[in-house]
Amino acid sequence: MTAMTKTKGATALPLNTILSGDCIEQMNALPEASVDLIFADPPYNLQLKGDLHRPDNSRVDAVDDHWDQFDSFAVYDRFTRDWLKAAKRLLKPNGALWVIGSYHNIFRVGAALQDEGYWILNDVVWRKSNPMPNFRGKRFTNAHETMIWASKSEGAKYTFNYEALKALNEGVQMRSDWVLPICNGGERLKDANGDKAHPTQKPASLLHRVLVGSTNPGDVVLDPFFGTGTTGAVAKMLGRDFIGIEREAAYREVAEKRIASIRPFDRSSLEVTRAKRAEPRVPFGQVVERGMLNPGEMLVSSSGKSAKVRADGTLIGDEVKGSIHQVGAQLEGAPSCNGWTYWHFKREGKLVPIDVLRQQIRDEMADRPN
Repeated sequence: MTAMTKTKGATALPLNTILSGDCIEQMNALPEASVDLIFADPPYNLQLKGDLHRPDNSRVDAVDDHWDQFDSFAVYDRFTRDWLKAAKRLLKPNGALWVIGSYHNIFRVGAALQDEGYWILNDVVWRKSNPMPNFRGKRFTNAHETMIWASKSEGAKYTFNYEALKALNEGVQMRSDWVLPICNGGERLKDANGDKAHPTQKPASLLHRVLVGSTNPGDVVLDPFFGTGTTGAVAKMLGRDFIGIEREAAYREVAEKRIASIRPFDRSSLEVTRAKRAEPRVPFGQVVERGMLNPGEMLVSSSGKSAKVRADGTLIGDEVKGSIHQVGAQLEGAPSCNGWTYWHFKREGKLVPIDVLRQQIRDEMADRPN
């Protein structure tokens, strides 16, 4: 399961590995500026007082584990500052951090995050479509958690696959309130006794959206509070490398078994919709010099206009000449024209947009090794 890669300083980066031990110590032992994204689901410090029961007096399996218990807010704040500092050292200059929490801790984490020099990009509300009710009936049902998305510093670059998230949302801009179900049913991992393997297992749908939106295939994603490995499982499916840190042996065992059963999607399935400006520029002249279209070949528009291809990648037609965009605009009497979609060539009696040729070149560019 382990893959090692060398980073600057010749330190091995333990890709696709679950590290055992304290997350701060383990992060400080990893090479600086080696990680593209950190997704953190730290202890919430729930401060539960005694057992919680349903109206029928049955006990709720709430979070009462020792790892979620801190002696005071001051102790929790010191822990938060320490792991955020370690995380920031690991992030590449264009890396980013996601951290999730509830009202018990997220405001304290947010303040510590800003104090550490991170730059908040968004707070995202995960609105649970099937939340656990408030059994005591003394407060509102806790139906959401908050995620903070932050870049390493103000003005730092970061990955944001805007068009991919828009496509996930049926062509509508993705909002900062996400309606997704909590982890239940067959997705909920169980231990040998049939109990929850982890009390706060996050749904794969949540990590899918985070990773599709803010990473690219081949990126390194680190989760310092790995639990039963949702981040690693989704990262593996989506062609990202992961590093997990988990001090609880029982959780590591469940996570390793879970991730070993995951099959990554094929490469073509991992491609996502990107903004046109993010794609490499291809001059029309390159289409001509590569012989994909020849000088003298006629291009036609859907409106019946035509122009001849010249050797330098310009067009000439009806006493106008210039680029594919200029000639199209002049022939239509329009202020501008996207020549790639306006012009077509004939193949086997059918009209084919010249944009097909541009995309073919882009695909070849994407296949070249770095």
